[in-house]
Amino acid sequence: MHEWRLWRNISLAIFFASLANASLAGTVVIYAAADLQVIEPLIVDFEQTHPDIKVEYHDLQTTDLYHRFLKETGSGSKADIVWSSAMDLQMKLVNDGHARPHRSDETKALPSWAKWKDEAFGTTFEPVCFAYNRELLAAEDVPQSHAELARFLKEHPERFRNRLATYDPHRSGLGYLLHSQDLEANPVVFWNLIQEMSRAGLNIEPTTTQMLDRIVSGKSDFGYNVLCSYAHARANTDPRIGSVMPRDYTLVMSRIAFISRYAPHPDEAKVWLDYMLSKRGQTIFSLIGLHSVRADVEGEASAASLRKRLGNAFRPIVLNTGLLTYIDRSKRELFLQQWDTALTPMRSNPARLRTVPPTESPGR
Repeated sequence: MHEWRLWRNISLAIFFASLANASLAGTVVIYAAADLQVIEPLIVDFEQTHPDIKVEYHDLQTTDLYHRFLKETGSGSKADIVWSSAMDLQMKLVNDGHARPHRSDETKALPSWAKWKDEAFGTTFEPVCFAYNRELLAAEDVPQSHAELARFLKEHPERFRNRLATYDPHRSGLGYLLHSQDLEANPVVFWNLIQEMSRAGLNIEPTTTQMLDRIVSGKSDFGYNVLCSYAHARANTDPRIGSVMPRDYTLVMSRIAFISRYAPHPDEAKVWLDYMLSKRGQTIFSLIGLHSVRADVEGEASAASLRKRLGNAFRPIVLNTGLLTYIDRSKRELFLQQWDTALTPMRSNPARLRTVPPTESPGR
């Protein structure tokens, strides 16, 4: 009888201990503008190396993420980590006081350009490119620079008639960022290019994924301001996708992450952020084609490799308050007004303009 009571007590102790451990299992809630199918290897590895923390991942479009986070600030906050490719919107949130500072050995290992006031952190290093359908456009016919693309469209207006695609800056935070950065790089060439694309007939989309879908399906021959990371990932399974990094300048953006000031699970958020910035996490970023920001991660998809490959064309979007320039309401309204004016030839001929209905799935 004594032995039975002893084993019963031991069994009950083990049972209640397991319940206690289950209750201690943490969760990190991530609001992200990054396709889950691309990021999944990172989440799988994190949960394997941190079995006590479960990732709750919300895959959102950049502008939806921004507005949803703001709507939930304070006691109703749900997000622990906010992670987005819309660098300007991220800097706006951080600059307005919505981020929790974080310092660790992993944040110290980042290059200075990849962090801002220990609150905003660059996690990837992604070039922006031209994408095209290899079956519909020979590699030797693909324009190699922004000016060359504008000239090609002017001299051969029928070649890409209604077969061009790019971001809609009205609906995509990342699209607005990339187009406004083009304007900073070369305003004359940028507006000439948009006007020529408009005359040819431009399909405007809210995400790179939807641009690539058009290219793969043969609905478009050419995509402008496409994320190379997504183009390369698609090319791994579909050889019809080709890409070119413009030789005059290639924008390089970084997905910015911060811990919410109102994070319900701040400790778990710190663990996730450190994992993303660690050499292990950054190596996985490189393996899935998003390029590492750390200098100690080597290989074809490293920051050092990208800098060497692009040479003088290398134009990173710097993580600082300069990103707030085109967030200014008056500047944004002026840019979008000029954009709409440049697209007037298409709007006078609706057959040349295709936009995605709001019911279609969002992305990056």
